[in-house]
Amino acid sequence: MRLALDQAKAAAEGGEVPVGAVVTRGGVVLAAARNRMRDLNDPTAHAEMVAIRAAAEALGTSRLDGCDLWVTLEPCAMCAGAIALARISRLYFGAADPKGGGVIHGARLFSQPTCHHAPEVYPGIGEEGAAALLQDFFRARR
Repeated sequence: MRLALDQAKAAAEGGEVPVGAVVTRGGVVLAAARNRMRDLNDPTAHAEMVAIRAAAEALGTSRLDGCDLWVTLEPCAMCAGAIALARISRLYFGAADPKGGGVIHGARLFSQPTCHHAPEVYPGIGEEGAAALLQDFFRARR
């Protein structure tokens, strides 16, 4: 999660909402990414999406079985859908997102009967640091 938090800090420094994500398999980092929506002019360039794409490229497959995704913020419904489609085995996330989350809030995608794959979910990992980054980022913009 430390590497994901570092990515989130880099996102904030670049004017992006501070969210970072890392994909690992067997303790080996396959991809590390940050939010890049403004940077790439791409509304789908959430940290999770960028990391999943990079990990899939690194492995040469769209199936990320046995991979863990570490994210500083609860994934939105779009990212939760990508996590399910990629067959991520375990999802660890920091801060909960009551307004935009799609895992334990909002759509709760993994608990829907139409979701064909649900990872093991571990919320609250590094929550304090992730929440502080987000709060500081938005406080500075108000």
